[in-house]
Amino acid sequence: MKKIRLLLIEDNRLLREGISSLLKKQSDMSVVSTVGNGENILEIIGKQEPNIVLLDLGLRSQNSLSVVKLVKKNFPGLKIIVMDLIPLQADVFEFVHAGVSGFILKDASVSDFLKTIRSVAKGLQVLPPNLTGSLFSQIVEHAISKSNPSAIIDSVRMTKRERQVIELISEGCTNKEIAQKLHLSTYTVKSHVHNILEKLALNTRVQIAKYLHDSGKAKSAFDDTSLLDD
Repeated sequence: MKKIRLLLIEDNRLLREGISSLLKKQSDMSVVSTVGNGENILEIIGKQEPNIVLLDLGLRSQNSLSVVKLVKKNFPGLKIIVMDLIPLQADVFEFVHAGVSGFILKDASVSDFLKTIRSVAKGLQVLPPNLTGSLFSQIVEHAISKSNPSAIIDSVRMTKRERQVIELISEGCTNKEIAQKLHLSTYTVKSHVHNILEKLALNTRVQIAKYLHDSGKAKSAFDDTSLLDD
C-alpha cells in the first residue's frame, strides 16, 4: 500500500511531537519530516517529496500564508492542510484562495483529524466543520472552482433584509439565531438565504467574500451595494 507522505510544520514542540507520534502509528501514513518553522521549506520538500504539508496557521517566526504561496508557486501539485484552533472566515478564504486543500481544527477528534488527511489525499477539499453548509462555505467553494476568482462584478442588488442576513451569516449565526435576532420565522430566513444564494450565483460570491471579510472593508462593501427595500 502506497503511504501518504506527510511534512509537518508546527512551531509548538509539544504539539509537533504529539501529532507526529499519532501519524506514525497509521499504517497508511508516513511522516517524512517535521520542522518548527517555514524556513528552508522548499529544500525540505525537494528532498523528502511529501504528498501533503500539514501547516500551523499561526507560525510565530513566519507568515503562514506566505509559506503557502511559496510552496504552491514552486510545487503546485502539493496539497496543503492548515491547522488552527478556530480559523477566522477571512483566513479560510485567503488560504483557500492561495491553494490550501483543507483545514484541521486542533481540537478535532483523532478520527476527524485522520479523516481530513485521507480525504485531502484523495483530492477532496475539506472546510472547517463550523463553516460546512454555511453561505460562506458556498463562497469558498465558488472561489475554488473559479478559473478567475479575482473577477469583480460592479454591483449586486440586495434588499435591506438580505443585507442583514448576510452580515449575520458572516458572523457564523445559524438560521435559527438569525430568526431570533431579526424577529423573523426560520422559514422566512431560509427564504432570504435562498434568494441571496440565487443572486450570488451571478459570479459575485468571491467579491462579496473578499470585501465582507477583509479587515476594514466590510462596511464599504455594503455601501457600494445597490440596496432595495424589503
